[in-house]
Amino acid sequence: MELVRATEDFVIAGQPHPGFPILLWNSMESCAPANQFFRHYLLRAAIGSKRSWPSTGRALYDFFSFLEAHDIGWVDVERGEAKSLVAAYRDYCLTTCKLAPNSTRQRLTYICKFYEYALKQGWVKRLPFASYEERIVRSQETFLEHVGSSGGKTMANDVMPRSYKALPKFLSMHEIKSLLAAAENPHHRMMIRLALHSGLRREELAAFPLAYVFDPDKVQGTERNLRICLDPFDGSGMVTKGSKPRTIYLSRTFMAELYRYVMKVRGERVSPSKPPQKALFLNQFGEPYAEDGKSLNRIINETGKRVGIRVHTHILRHTYATHTLVSLQRNPANGLNPLVFLQRQLGHSSIQSTMVYLHLINEMADEAVLAYDEELNSLAGTA
Repeated sequence: MELVRATEDFVIAGQPHPGFPILLWNSMESCAPANQFFRHYLLRAAIGSKRSWPSTGRALYDFFSFLEAHDIGWVDVERGEAKSLVAAYRDYCLTTCKLAPNSTRQRLTYICKFYEYALKQGWVKRLPFASYEERIVRSQETFLEHVGSSGGKTMANDVMPRSYKALPKFLSMHEIKSLLAAAENPHHRMMIRLALHSGLRREELAAFPLAYVFDPDKVQGTERNLRICLDPFDGSGMVTKGSKPRTIYLSRTFMAELYRYVMKVRGERVSPSKPPQKALFLNQFGEPYAEDGKSLNRIINETGKRVGIRVHTHILRHTYATHTLVSLQRNPANGLNPLVFLQRQLGHSSIQSTMVYLHLINEMADEAVLAYDEELNSLAGTA
């Protein structure tokens, strides 16, 4: 039977979950094992963001389609000397489909989780891969290297393509100047500047509330930076990854720029016939950008193309993180750990996610990056 994918909602206790991946046979009878796995794996929050759920469904759908095309049953795990089901699918992804190793690895992760669940349920007698094998990983200086005991080794599933983690791409100050100069639309330019000054994710930029912008001259004190609490539960409309509140810092100089934008420019997009919008940035129709922020990616990408720069929202986040870490290391504040500060600013759950920027700047020439915020602020009058 040919496998087809349904777009119907998944229903639990009478409540629909839009977009939940459902696999059906062409007889329209449910592929029960896969759907039962989805209930177990997704609904117990193994993946935090529901926006990631469809990729799980697509991975299993493509795997089952591969087996169907080769007339192989998914329970055929006893293959003797023949290549295992998962290894065969891995090679198909890498050689026939020309998928990147990271994309292949993501698909295999879900497929292996499915088989681990199938083994627990007694649907298969063994896994179609070896559980773990010891691999040597590239040795790098790490935050906790002095207490580590791994010896440069890690345990990995034997069917997984080897991981060669690329360092993140970021923009030089010259590229930042070119990008801002190409952003002739003042709304788009301010959007790019906020990303460069804060490291916000695309969905956080799209939802950044108007209520978070204020006149810094009315704030008492002499602090150079102002605290902004990103709180999804304060009624402002803010969105953060995993709905986790966090505090970020914006310079007084840049907050003044944001306030000037609100007072003199944002009104061009405010529609008098529509209720007031909570979001700072509005599209040409006077409405907030979609929650996922994908349209911001398109805007930033098209702006970069005008000057030959390949850029998207996450590269702006990498740019903020890289330059900020360099600046903090060159000009350390009393009692401030640069990595911990950056971790909190970016909203990383683990400091290991932030460590990648330390590896990056360790490979950069000393003169590659200069003081960041001062240079960005100096662009306000020229961009």
